[in-house]
Amino acid sequence: MRDSTIQDAGLSRTVTSDRPIDLAPTLAPLRRGAADPCYRVTPDGAHWRASRLATGPVTYRLTQAGAHAVDARAWGPGAAEFLDGLPHMLCLDEDLTGFMPGHPKVIDAHRRFPGLRMLRTGLVFESLVPAVLEQKVHTVSARASWRALVRKFGTPAPGPAPSGLLLAPDADAWRRIPSWTYHRANVGPERARTIVHAARVAESLERTAVIDAAEAARRLRTVPGIGVWTAAEIAQRVHGDADALSVGDYHLAAIIGWTLLGRPIDDDAMVEYLEPLRPHRYRAVRLLEISGHAHKPKFGPRTPLTDHTWH
Repeated sequence: MRDSTIQDAGLSRTVTSDRPIDLAPTLAPLRRGAADPCYRVTPDGAHWRASRLATGPVTYRLTQAGAHAVDARAWGPGAAEFLDGLPHMLCLDEDLTGFMPGHPKVIDAHRRFPGLRMLRTGLVFESLVPAVLEQKVHTVSARASWRALVRKFGTPAPGPAPSGLLLAPDADAWRRIPSWTYHRANVGPERARTIVHAARVAESLERTAVIDAAEAARRLRTVPGIGVWTAAEIAQRVHGDADALSVGDYHLAAIIGWTLLGRPIDDDAMVEYLEPLRPHRYRAVRLLEISGHAHKPKFGPRTPLTDHTWH
């Protein structure tokens, strides 16, 4: 009984910072839709997530504990590693002295959300798979594919996790998923091949988490099927790269154009316009997103979704 009680209690830690910590918007990029099997927000406002660390699987629970603090509890073999690395993950060492936005909407967003942090998980393959699934398809379709594959091949999260919380498959499991199973989950051959190829070299890809973000992106782009957009999406979550602009995104340039200039622009114009915000271009995008300023007029019908999922 005593061992069981200790196991249920898990390990705990509180992290604090002189600068505010806005937990929910900071963690948002880790959640792949409201029904993400690896992520749950419970009615008490706690953020639960299951992940695979070097020391083993972990389930963690994070809650806002005041404007400058986060309470954490973790279970599983990776619990101690997760808690030790939590300040690093939440980028509590960020230096924003050089971030001086000029546009009124970015200034307003930064004023309203001073505790938005970047994320530095250090887990490359974990971020790579959902990013690849989101290549050149509707977000709703990519997230449905993620849910279908994790539910089929994932494993239960350790500890007293919410019902249905799952660990995503490890790299070896992703590598072994048959092509027809990817197809039935609405994942086309090109994206499936990218995931399988990356899974084969997952160990070397993980080593890019501890090197310079620009060099890490260059190495990631040597994997067939990983380009500038995917590398940026990974860097945003793995390296805490506040400048990792998702060039090539289907909507982002138009959103930035309409939000800040009142007209649509293309990728080249977006890169040029946001240049003065370097090295905080992605931070500015996130601020616009969470503040509600980001918008783009809707023109015409959406393109149809192809459905090969299991019934």
